[in-house]
Amino acid sequence: MENGRDLKKTIALLSRDSDPSAVQDFVSGMDRDYFTVFTPREIRTHLKMSLDLNADHPVRLKITPRGKDRFNIAIVAFDYFSEFSILCGLLASFELEIQKGHSHTFLDRRPGPQPPSFPRGRWPRRFGRPIPGRKKIVDVFDVRARPGQAFTVAKRLEFENELDRLIRLLGEGQSEAVREHLNRRLVERMEKRKSPFAGLLYPVEVRFDNRSDPQWTVMDVHSKDTPAFLYALSNALALRDVYIHKVRIQSVQAEARDRFYISNRQGRKIEGEREQKALRIALVLIKQFTHFLPWAPDPAKAIRFFDQLLDKVMEKKTAAPFIELFKEKQGLDLLAHLLGASDFLWEDFLRMQFENLMPVLEGIKKRPRRPGKPALSRDLAARLARGATPDEKKRILNEFKDREMFSIDMSHLIDPMATLTDFSSALTDLAEAVVDHAARIGREVLRSKHGRPRLESGAVCPFAVCGLGKFGGREMGYASDIELLFVYGGPGRTDGPESVENSLYFERLCQEILRLIEARQEGIFHIDLRLRPDGTKGPLAVSLDRFRSYYQAAGEAAPFERQALTKLRFVAGDPSLGRAIEDHRDRFVFGVEPWDRDSALHLRQRQVQERVRPGGVNVKYSPGGIIDIEYAAQYLQIQHGHRHPELRTPNTLEALDRLGRLRLLSKKDVGLLRDAYLFLRNLIDGLRMVRGNAEDLILPEESSDEFKFLARRLGYHEADWKKGARRLADDVHRHMKNVHAFFSRRFSFPPTEWPPGRTKPS
Repeated sequence: MENGRDLKKTIALLSRDSDPSAVQDFVSGMDRDYFTVFTPREIRTHLKMSLDLNADHPVRLKITPRGKDRFNIAIVAFDYFSEFSILCGLLASFELEIQKGHSHTFLDRRPGPQPPSFPRGRWPRRFGRPIPGRKKIVDVFDVRARPGQAFTVAKRLEFENELDRLIRLLGEGQSEAVREHLNRRLVERMEKRKSPFAGLLYPVEVRFDNRSDPQWTVMDVHSKDTPAFLYALSNALALRDVYIHKVRIQSVQAEARDRFYISNRQGRKIEGEREQKALRIALVLIKQFTHFLPWAPDPAKAIRFFDQLLDKVMEKKTAAPFIELFKEKQGLDLLAHLLGASDFLWEDFLRMQFENLMPVLEGIKKRPRRPGKPALSRDLAARLARGATPDEKKRILNEFKDREMFSIDMSHLIDPMATLTDFSSALTDLAEAVVDHAARIGREVLRSKHGRPRLESGAVCPFAVCGLGKFGGREMGYASDIELLFVYGGPGRTDGPESVENSLYFERLCQEILRLIEARQEGIFHIDLRLRPDGTKGPLAVSLDRFRSYYQAAGEAAPFERQALTKLRFVAGDPSLGRAIEDHRDRFVFGVEPWDRDSALHLRQRQVQERVRPGGVNVKYSPGGIIDIEYAAQYLQIQHGHRHPELRTPNTLEALDRLGRLRLLSKKDVGLLRDAYLFLRNLIDGLRMVRGNAEDLILPEESSDEFKFLARRLGYHEADWKKGARRLADDVHRHMKNVHAFFSRRFSFPPTEWPPGRTKPS
């Protein structure tokens, strides 16, 4: 080891072609440990690389072979937050194991423009007060290519290009995008191995020392050196807003012994016992969770949301059960599936229903049988009884709805035993219970003022709620709305202090129901009344006589409204009135009046022209979309329902099976349509889950990341994500092409070349 004076002379001698002031700044800016690690020749190289940095060249790279499959990689760049974790992740994604390494930061005080991420001389708050100059890094890694992998010249060029691209993105302030890209790249590479690195839950020892260094906290980490260990660890620090100033990396006989020099977001040491404990827990858990990312549909979302989840856990006084769950392989596996599913799911459910996460995960592990409508209704009634005012009851009703919907959605997402039919039935049972009790609360609210509605005969006027669409068919899915039709017995007046006509009373009752049931976003438990007589221009509730006069052969109902009533089903209110409504439905929908084929097919053609973007694939409205299966069943039900009462079912799969038993559909066609229906329903749920939008059912292009994540979300897990995406595209093509061919053949619908867009097999 040279003393400082001799070292400066040596560097000056080796840097005769460099500005002496630049050499002086470099030497004075570096900590003394740096000079004990590297030779003067290496220091000269780092200095020259540093002097070459500018806005157009924010990073410099030097790769030196050091024997078979071993390399020394020197990286000098402008310093950006989370940069060390990005470098570790990039090395891991190129199948390079870090054997030894050193990371140093220094302040270049020479005048000049700030690097791109610090415009107009601003310095991030996490680094403390602004200091003139530019911070830079010198990171040097001794790496070894993993067995069976080769770091060829072509790979090195790819590495250099990827490094330059990621550093530029960091310079533009896109650190989140860089981490997301790297997570995806890393997980995809890991999945290509025969034995992925998930499940390696080795203990991690973390020790803090605030005495050894005057500026920074020294953090020593000791654990088994598993693949991507340094990336998982440094990424955890970045997620916790911890700044890494210096690192010493050493791997000895599969043991990782790493030392980090760190500070908190204010640039101060991490000294508080509570702060150290929280960081230690977060480091260990994020490191463990990183090993489960191959199981997440979108790994970048999973790790980001896991970090946010830890924040919420740390806020709780009773965090122990959550910590224990996170330490279990099964718990982490479930969380990877859950947290990597959807931005929308996290924002709309996990944040709002955090307290229910633990019981849901525990429940899924035990796989209990889901309660049906009677049990849900009893539970809700008991809870509502504790509400003293209408507003309290409203709050209880919606909290119950949100909690149960959260549980149903999560069970469907991460329970391998859950089926689409189970999911639909559970959501429908919940919707029926909520609508039923909302109507009961609404009547209670109106009773004190208006009394009870009575018919002209003096009898109490009955009221019924009917379901339509997916709700009527017991086919609800993720983000389904609730299509309702309200019917009351007939004219009369209420018997309370402020007597009003029945028509006005039931209008107000419907308004109360709409007010009581809150939808967090359009399409999520949103009440839809557009299919009522006269549509949006008509009253919210209609009398039974008006229902009968509107829906008859000589009535005002359009042909498509006759078809829509195939899905009508009584769900709440007076059973006798419900039976009367369903009886009239049967006479009108399944009567001898011929099916208006031309109108039905004209409507379908308009949907294709108006709702399908040119060149795109809409899994609902494009030729071969799910609506062709639903319409095919409904057309045949209307045509043959007057002779075969068993066809009068609002459920599509039941209708297809019964059409097959009656030989109105061939066994082959029933199988084709049934398989396609289940496939497309799952595809639609997958799209809605990630987008949080019930209407946006346009498939992303096959080459996009969104399509790859969609494939993973639907179970197309392949070591090569592109292969999984191609498999999904092949299945979309096959099912929609088969459905379109059947629909065109059976109903003489104009055939269309399929696929119409770019989402197709390559």
